[in-house]
Amino acid sequence: MRIAFFSEHAFQTPFLIEANREYGHELVFFKEQLSRRTAQLAAGFVAVCPFVTDKLDAETLRILADGGTKLIALRSAGFNNLDLAAAERLGLCVMRVPAYAPTAIAEHAVALMLALNRRINHAYNRVREGNFSLDHLVGFNMEGRTVGIVGTGKIGESLARIMHGFGCHILGYDIYQNPACIALGMKYVDLPTLLSESDIVSLHCPLTPETKHLINEETLKLMKPGSMLINTARGGLVNAEAVIEALKRKDGLAYVGMDVYEREEGLFFSDHSSSIIQDDVFELLTTMRNVIVTGHQAFLTREALAEIAHTTLGNVADYELGTPNPKNVLSAGVEGPGGPLHQSPRE
Repeated sequence: MRIAFFSEHAFQTPFLIEANREYGHELVFFKEQLSRRTAQLAAGFVAVCPFVTDKLDAETLRILADGGTKLIALRSAGFNNLDLAAAERLGLCVMRVPAYAPTAIAEHAVALMLALNRRINHAYNRVREGNFSLDHLVGFNMEGRTVGIVGTGKIGESLARIMHGFGCHILGYDIYQNPACIALGMKYVDLPTLLSESDIVSLHCPLTPETKHLINEETLKLMKPGSMLINTARGGLVNAEAVIEALKRKDGLAYVGMDVYEREEGLFFSDHSSSIIQDDVFELLTTMRNVIVTGHQAFLTREALAEIAHTTLGNVADYELGTPNPKNVLSAGVEGPGGPLHQSPRE
């Protein structure tokens, strides 16, 4: 099947080409971001494969459907950028990669913890300048610390396993309790208790209307003096302005590690090194010595990219045969070439 890939990135394309050896699809890559302005490029393509930064609002989906598109094969787990109700109304099948990088994302969260704790970024810069002073580089032992994990699905479970290996006490907050996490010694508590008792709080929950700005002015006041906040989940979980004010107060939150940012659209996944970034909140965060920001790279391992490519192209093949994995189907749409598609309840 011919597939139109939008928002092509050099870090991902080789993995798609390699995975396609198994499937034999015709892959057509567009560097343009998918939006209502560029959707006409997909005319004649039955399958369209967007990136997480593409904008699939109702109008974009209508243009795609009018152009003959039947399948939206997301190469991501999240679908906040897609109007799912509109896709269902238009009869579009929507499939995704539900879990491709739990280990990678959990390990990146730990990397942020260690870098903040041991001031790795500052030590690196000092040594490059010939400064071997150890002043202001004192960290703390991870062993024996309490780590609070908000969201204990596959990623939260992976982090719990790593933190268990560090000898940490583990608290969890989720509407569902994960038996694997309990087996690792996790104690489930309510959110206020988790925030007030944890030395490190790591976010691994989805962004929903209920979780938007879960970390805000009021919840930040609950955090322990000297505590650390890690977000490798969704930028909208955290009110960045409130985080800055909490850091300035110096009476609770002391470190922040972020791989996502609420207003990252149009910023992340692109090179802005020769221009002036207009987001003053983001710029202030990046100047703070106790904050580390990475550009949505927590998923970025060879293993995860290979899994994304394999599952995405496999979803297209399954659509052709009418035999999809129900866990990957967000909207069944109309019948695929091989027959009706079946959809399981969304996670």
